[in-house]
Amino acid sequence: MALRIAAKSALRANTRSFSTASSGLDRMQTQENYNAVLQKFAEIRACAVLRTATSDACPKAMQAAIDGGFKICEFTLTTPDCLDHLSAFRQKYDGDVMVGCGTILNPEDAEKAIDAGSEFIITPVMLPDVIEWCAARNIVCVPGCQTPTEMVNAYRHGAPLQKLFPGVAGGPGWVKAVSSALPFLSINPTSGVDLDNAGDYLRMGAASVGLVAPLFDPEAIARGDFDQIAKNAEKVMANVRPVGPFIRK
Repeated sequence: MALRIAAKSALRANTRSFSTASSGLDRMQTQENYNAVLQKFAEIRACAVLRTATSDACPKAMQAAIDGGFKICEFTLTTPDCLDHLSAFRQKYDGDVMVGCGTILNPEDAEKAIDAGSEFIITPVMLPDVIEWCAARNIVCVPGCQTPTEMVNAYRHGAPLQKLFPGVAGGPGWVKAVSSALPFLSINPTSGVDLDNAGDYLRMGAASVGLVAPLFDPEAIARGDFDQIAKNAEKVMANVRPVGPFIRK
């Protein structure tokens, strides 16, 4: 137990060293903003992760997810006109729905996302340069990680949340095992989370979850059935809300 506490304290110290970096950096955010983003993740615990093949479908699909109850939204750079849509939703829902940007691959992508109004940054893999760029500016970065080792390294570089991507065998059981062994981690599974098991992931120790294709059914989007997306969102949030808020670490 003493070793676990010591390791946890050391990792936190590494994280703090980034978040207290020079306030003269460009795009610097306040500590209050940083904490507010983490608190929103802790309270809502589910993020709508959208990638669409067309620009036209993007705002319609995300609006449907919001209408169905989502309060955290991620627009991915693989979506045409992603940053334009992100900016529009930030202006429309600022202070109510939190918007972020995903598929960030370098600091330049992160800069453009923040300039468009992104409140957090998501990467598909563990990218130390992006994590450190964000941490130095009090910007929440959630990097994609496949293994416990990658999650710990992401945490050490300054990532307060770690995205489990792609999905792993065992799903919720894997999250329980890793979060029990490494309790300082705050794991955010995305791939493998569906309309029915989102609550199971949270009960097994996940800090939050991301919903991609199960929420944004490609076939429903292709036929313009955005009511189905709203119904999917309602079902997910009905499974998530009873679990309650996450206790931040």
